[in-house]
Amino acid sequence: MSVMVALLIIPLIGFAAIAVDVAAVWADRQQLQTGADAAALGIAQDCAKNDCGVPATTAQTLATPNKNDAEVTATVVTSPLTPATGSVTVETASVREHWFAPVLGFDQSDVGASATASWGAPSGGTAVLPLAFSWCEFALQTGGGLPSSTVEYTVFFTKAAKTSCTGPSNNAVPGGFGWLDDNVAGCTTSTSIDDVIWSSTGASVPSACSPADFAALQGKTVLLPIFDDAGGTGSNAWYHLYGYAAFKITGYHFVGQFSWSNAGSCKGGTQCVQGYFVEFVDLDDAFDYSTTAPSLGGSVVSLEQ
Repeated sequence: MSVMVALLIIPLIGFAAIAVDVAAVWADRQQLQTGADAAALGIAQDCAKNDCGVPATTAQTLATPNKNDAEVTATVVTSPLTPATGSVTVETASVREHWFAPVLGFDQSDVGASATASWGAPSGGTAVLPLAFSWCEFALQTGGGLPSSTVEYTVFFTKAAKTSCTGPSNNAVPGGFGWLDDNVAGCTTSTSIDDVIWSSTGASVPSACSPADFAALQGKTVLLPIFDDAGGTGSNAWYHLYGYAAFKITGYHFVGQFSWSNAGSCKGGTQCVQGYFVEFVDLDDAFDYSTTAPSLGGSVVSLEQ
């Protein structure tokens, strides 16, 4: 019996090495992957805001807490890295000291992971507010398209705007400006730059929208479609989509029960939206992005799979 145990002890230790040490390596790799993902996304968000900072420091700072023993080396392999690069890859590495495998001649294993994150200006997606704003008005309000999180703006329906952007009629298209056909289920509209999007004429909020839909956006930042041309008449009025601006909503007032925060001009008979044109990084998958799309403050960051 003792002879059989002696003969089997090495295979048993081998199985233990496989069961325990391989599991430890797998756990390390998962932690390294989480750290690489966090590092790549963190750097991408910085670059999307036009300031990549010190990518090597950002990568190490975000990768280290994701490793239980903090023993990890993070390396930014994308070079050179600038806000215009549009993509960054981070590799994480560590060494796993084995417990049982040394009996079989394996003292340690190198473990690593890699993640790539990309960014760009939004080029198309589903807008949660079926409202468009003209490039002319955007440029007038922001001083040439430069967003500011400290200056509150008011986006008027054009008859109240009284600027040079709409001509004598004070309308971008007959019947008003702004509301878009809700071509996706609910109070949403799917759009894409360089496409023609159709207008929902009249002053009333589109029928698919409820006060609750607007209430959900209070204090939130949304990507607002910006058009640079318009035409047509009646139900065939259209806008040519130029890009998307990030807009933090601080108030609105429209026909019916669509009103929040009566400060400023958005009250009484004046229909408008108030808020800030800001720099904003969107991490969800509602929008596509491109390095060639107009940059109007909004950016989209995505982790490549």
